[in-house]
Amino acid sequence: MNAVEIEQAVSDLIEAPFDRESFAFSFLEAFGNKATTIRKLKTDRSKKGAANKSDLEGGILQTKNIHLLVCDEGTVTQSLKALVESPETAK
Repeated sequence: MNAVEIEQAVSDLIEAPFDRESFAFSFLEAFGNKATTIRKLKTDRSKKGAANKSDLEGGILQTKNIHLLVCDEGTVTQSLKALVESPETAK
């Protein structure tokens, strides 16, 4: 994806109604992640082939790329701290 396509995808995401369950995956798709990657990230961590290595409840960790956590209003600081302090983020 080029910068214009990413900008459009992110703009579309911002304008869409917020869906807590799918937001992080939609965000990753906006940056060009393929459907296969998203499917693997959605797979239960205990199953073979699961790509999500996050150690945080509700977190999504795409190894060597990004660690995301959708949080409740007013908990951004604590959520950011949890992401920064996560042993899986450090890996």
